[in-house]
Amino acid sequence: MAGCSWGYGPKNGPSHWHELGFPLAKDGTRQSPIEIKNEEAKYDSNLKPLTPSYDPSSSQSICNTGNSFQVDFDDCTDKSVLTGGPLCGKYRLRQFHFHWGACDTQGSEHVVDGQNFAGELHLVHWNAEKYSDFGEALKAPDGLAVIGVFLKVRDANPALQKIVSLLDSLKSKGAKCDFKDFSPCSLLPPCLQYWTYLGSLTTPPLCESVIWLVLKEPIAIGADQIAKFRCLQFGPDEPMQNNYRSPQPLKYREIQKNFE
Repeated sequence: MAGCSWGYGPKNGPSHWHELGFPLAKDGTRQSPIEIKNEEAKYDSNLKPLTPSYDPSSSQSICNTGNSFQVDFDDCTDKSVLTGGPLCGKYRLRQFHFHWGACDTQGSEHVVDGQNFAGELHLVHWNAEKYSDFGEALKAPDGLAVIGVFLKVRDANPALQKIVSLLDSLKSKGAKCDFKDFSPCSLLPPCLQYWTYLGSLTTPPLCESVIWLVLKEPIAIGADQIAKFRCLQFGPDEPMQNNYRSPQPLKYREIQKNFE
């Protein structure tokens, strides 16, 4: 399989990632996503509330990466940061992206008590308190913090519409356009209760550097809106859907939560 890049197809999907130069896919000890069993998660009264502080002026561009679509932020300053929860210091927002399925009942990466959702939003931050840049943070066990937000098909989401309206121009891999004046706070649910555990990126290189913060409350997405996600393409005549990884073994990790 030399020369084959990773993806979500039958020949380059998650079951093949360890053959494509990403051994953590098979040998990792803190891989993500996982299934969250709420009854087994430990309530920790010391866990602080999450405090996202995002400046709309730091949003830069939106692009089709060939595996999802991604909104990139200026992470050279502390304009958009995440603090609180189990985190020590400020984590700067670098990008957010989505995972979704081919149908409205499956597409999230994390699973809660056996329940899948239509998709999952990931907001990726890096530890600017301890590390000089994203690349350095990527190699550290506390280098990244990712907020996971479930998508549930209900009424259309006005906050998502600014993104959805651009997707027709982003169908092909590599397509990119400016995306200014947007705050991801508009994509978060009113309640920020969360589960947290130590994990990894869910895409290659699968670095085991992520403190996960999976929000309990999903956000709404309209059926027509998520249908637009599925109109994007991995490549020519390859609809972009089912771009998610299945839950990985929990092994010896503990899941904590900040709610009873």
